[in-house]
Amino acid sequence: MTDQAAPRPKPRRARGLPDRRGPDLALERQLISRVSKVYEDWGFESLETPAFEYADALGKFLPDQDRPNEGVFAFEDDEEWVALRYDLTAPLARFVAENFDALPKPYRRWAAGPVWRNEKPGPGRFREFWQCDADTVGSASPAADAEMIAMACAAYSAVGLADRQFQIKFSTRKLLDAVLEKIGVPADAFSTRLTVLRAIDKFDRLGVRGVEALLGAGRKDESGDFTKGAGLDASQAKAVLDLVSAGAGSRAEVVERLAAIGGEESVSELRAIDAALSALNVGDAQAQIDPTIVRGLEYYTGAVFEGQLIGGDGVFGSIGGGGRYDDLVARFRGERIPATGFSIGVSRLAAALQAQQAAEADGPVVVLVMDQARVADALAMADELRRASVRAEAYLGAAGMKAQLKYADKRAAPIAVIQGGDELAKGVVTLKDLKLGAKIAAGLGEDREAYTKAREQVQQEVSRDQLVAAVQQMLAR
Repeated sequence: MTDQAAPRPKPRRARGLPDRRGPDLALERQLISRVSKVYEDWGFESLETPAFEYADALGKFLPDQDRPNEGVFAFEDDEEWVALRYDLTAPLARFVAENFDALPKPYRRWAAGPVWRNEKPGPGRFREFWQCDADTVGSASPAADAEMIAMACAAYSAVGLADRQFQIKFSTRKLLDAVLEKIGVPADAFSTRLTVLRAIDKFDRLGVRGVEALLGAGRKDESGDFTKGAGLDASQAKAVLDLVSAGAGSRAEVVERLAAIGGEESVSELRAIDAALSALNVGDAQAQIDPTIVRGLEYYTGAVFEGQLIGGDGVFGSIGGGGRYDDLVARFRGERIPATGFSIGVSRLAAALQAQQAAEADGPVVVLVMDQARVADALAMADELRRASVRAEAYLGAAGMKAQLKYADKRAAPIAVIQGGDELAKGVVTLKDLKLGAKIAAGLGEDREAYTKAREQVQQEVSRDQLVAAVQQMLAR
């Protein structure tokens, strides 16, 4: 009797957890480097906290999620529950509380690292992703909130976004609180307030009528599904709609409209943030007041911010956000410690930038190997190109020419270098412009005769000793 071989494990990636490689990884590292330099320039010091925290230290809610006890990966260790951090702010609150007496006040820190959320993945939305945060703990000044907005603008500029490509939208949670109190929805009516918040959050997608329905009895969508509303009467719903519709125009104009609606404390706060932003040379195009920005119901206590790409297709959602969370450190110390921060979603920003760019960066020039006995020749050609600052590699697999060209396509190679027996005998190499070839093929479609003629532009023979110059010329055209 022979033992059966153990079954081989299936190579499969855990759902919602990404592998990152090559250009994707390089882009994320570049973003972190540029954003963190901005944070350092603004006087923030770096801090690293563990990936795991005790579950009670993390708390039972997420900043953008209103489902207590859900959304985290947790396990029991020596009869204590430990969880992967879901953001970088909750560990900061624990660190500040634990080291409160030794830290300068205000305490300014930045941090970057992966975070994990146990939720349904989607396009551009992973269960593991990187964030790069900056926070000020110990300042209640609206100027600290304005500084977060201005610094986020500087960070987005540092990663290569033009002013017209992004905007920070901000508001304060106190606006909505004041309106809800005015219309008779008390602070302890958590379910009603949550439904109102979710309705406002859909304003950009559903418009006034859609939000009005969700504030009232409810709304039936195109598929026939019915979403129960907040149950506000017509006058209550109008008060909320007046608030969320007040966001068009300059910051000064919006503040004046909000002043007419009510909420003296919130309007005073927005005026102070606006004044500080003006002092920091942040204009209306970069930062705008938008009362529809509401964010997490349990988490934020004052100003709230959201960074958005302008002109994108919206698939990746926001590219950053934050706000004031004066109650987070208080969980540990029993006293309110003011704090404000901004988090840039590095993984989401990288995905959004890649989607927004018209073309991906070129890969290396690939030198094909037509004869396994002549691998050294291919290595030498690749080395010559690299010495001339041209990214290049020799193909080191065992496939034929067709498969090697497919490999070059997968590597996004702009050029393939070919030297078969005929080229070797003549002392030449063939250069194949893969980018131009792809464009011609896409443009000519089924016109094979025209495609055959166009191949002369795609493929050319050059003297072997002119390899580097010819490749550089082809790359430049």
